[in-house]
Amino acid sequence: MDSSPGVADDARKRLLPDLTPWRESPGFRRLWWSGGISGLGSVFALVALPLQIKELTGSPFAVGAIGIAELVPTVVFALYGGALADAVDRRKMALGTELALGALSLLLLGNSMLDRPMLWPLYAVAACVAALQGLQQPSMEAMLPRLVHPDQLTAAIALSSMRMTAAVLIGPAAAGFVVAGAGIPVSYVIDVASFAISALFLAGIPPLPPAGDVDKPSLRGIGEGIRYALRRRELLGSYCTDLAATLLALPIALYPFLADELHARWALGLLYSATGVGGLIASVTSGWASRVHHHGRLVLLGSVVLGACMIGVGFAHRLWLVLLLLVIGGMGHFVGDLFRGTLWNQSVPDRLRGRLAGIELLIGASGPQLGDIRAGSVGAGFGVRVSIWTGGVLCVAVAGTLAATLPSLWRYDARTDPHVAARRAES
Repeated sequence: MDSSPGVADDARKRLLPDLTPWRESPGFRRLWWSGGISGLGSVFALVALPLQIKELTGSPFAVGAIGIAELVPTVVFALYGGALADAVDRRKMALGTELALGALSLLLLGNSMLDRPMLWPLYAVAACVAALQGLQQPSMEAMLPRLVHPDQLTAAIALSSMRMTAAVLIGPAAAGFVVAGAGIPVSYVIDVASFAISALFLAGIPPLPPAGDVDKPSLRGIGEGIRYALRRRELLGSYCTDLAATLLALPIALYPFLADELHARWALGLLYSATGVGGLIASVTSGWASRVHHHGRLVLLGSVVLGACMIGVGFAHRLWLVLLLLVIGGMGHFVGDLFRGTLWNQSVPDRLRGRLAGIELLIGASGPQLGDIRAGSVGAGFGVRVSIWTGGVLCVAVAGTLAATLPSLWRYDARTDPHVAARRAES
């Protein structure tokens, strides 16, 4: 009887998020608030920008062309941003690009307040934002292992993911109300303010200069990072698993058609948010994650869960079942992302961390876009349902193939891996 409260407390600790990085690292707290505030503010611009293009042109193609404007800068600058992150002070890089992003939001605000807002600046700003994010994100990602203890990385990644998921879920609804009630310029005002506040938090993080002698950013340096990733088969497998999940098992472009087939067009917003809800549930119950050491197995398992749920979505004809499967799939996707990030952050040497973050950003940005193309093409040729369930089948098949052909990913153990030991030695 006396042990019951202790057992209950232990169960809660195993389930609830581990807040140790938040308590012990002021730098992590500042990075967390910076990302959360700027991420939430950016959602307001992401909602306002396509709406403004729609109002100016009335063309669906013109709205979709935003993706074309963003794709090339993302691809080009993600790899270069990774090289910069290994050659300069990462805090200064993140702060400088944050201020530049705020200036671009200020340009959107000024254009929106004209009597006749111009169209071309919207595409130009979208392209510049994609370029700056490609430059910034590797530095932001590579800052984390310098701010928390290696044993706290899983907990820190879970807390960061919880922040991002909450912004994705809350932001669009709030932005929609603001745009409808107060107008597009107010959304840009909120975005500008968010960047200003975020920059103040970044400015409070200690300097993070590169360790030791470094070379200037170059194609040779980028190639060194790519060769390192290819030699590390467990890293390569984690990247391939991520690409398979986003390309094959997240058919977001088909959700409007799925809502029609379910005779529930009113539930389209629920379809869009269900995966994020699953990620949020998984993040707020992630206390157990820091006790896991075989990270590669959880990367693969997360992908299998996501793919299996998409197979179910492809055959389900009841809305509640589709939503439940999307929520569970979102939980699986979160688990895969969490342990992929842990594997990467615990084992990649600091001198290469920015370049590896650039590669990860490139995969993370291109996978969903290629996935929309795949889902739409298969859906047009064979039907929406076929596109969804075949994507799930292929996702599970890729995970199984990677487990069989890259045994280092399945056997990966953070307690005995030599790369993790070397990373701990340099901390």
